[in-house]
Amino acid sequence: MPRGKNPLFDAKHSPNLVLALFSRLLGKEQKDWPEHTRITGFCFYDADAGNAALAPHLEAFLEKGAPPVVFTLGSAAVLAAGKFYEFSARAAIKLGIRAVLLIGTDPRNQLKQKLPDTICVAEYAPYSALFQRSAMVVHQGGVGTTAQCMRAGKPMLIMPYSHDQPDNGRRMRRLKVARVIQRGDYTPLRVARKLKAMLNEPLFAKQAQRVAHRLESEDGVGAACDALEELYCSTTKLDKAGSGKS
Repeated sequence: MPRGKNPLFDAKHSPNLVLALFSRLLGKEQKDWPEHTRITGFCFYDADAGNAALAPHLEAFLEKGAPPVVFTLGSAAVLAAGKFYEFSARAAIKLGIRAVLLIGTDPRNQLKQKLPDTICVAEYAPYSALFQRSAMVVHQGGVGTTAQCMRAGKPMLIMPYSHDQPDNGRRMRRLKVARVIQRGDYTPLRVARKLKAMLNEPLFAKQAQRVAHRLESEDGVGAACDALEELYCSTTKLDKAGSGKS
């Protein structure tokens, strides 16, 4: 039997409606976009999926001191972390800062070195609850993680892996809320230097707060639902008109 179109490259756009589920702060409409594309804003979901509470030991850690730097690799890159968490811990120790490492469930990410009380390790935490209580976030640049940082109003150090992540990093850098470090350059010394420079520069935090304020007026889920409802109503009217029903 003949194969259909490639779903990734040839048949992914509806002729009726394409939802771009991100903020205009990330990108605006382009001439080569499909017709009927609508930018909705980000759709946040982690706290709405029954995962709103922080682990007790993480909650206790946050209550004990200053906001930490959070190191995370999202939902995919965490499975190929390499030395990210080891080097992140060493950078935090070098700077003498509090840090949270979200290492996921992959046993390869378990740290062998003894960590000071200034570093907390957790498998998972809802970003919407954790990021707002952090000083800044170091992450891979996935759009979901990036969006949560933007909403929390926190500066970012982005270490992109692949796909959209390098582009997201460049966009955040243009917004003046992030710096980018390549994977090959991610060493304890270089990370410590970048973190120190960003933490000592208040403009990053101020700009991140401005971005968060601009996002407050967006409702990605609501806008997406409105667009789908409008499409349904319009197609229903056309179907009735075509059948001669009133």
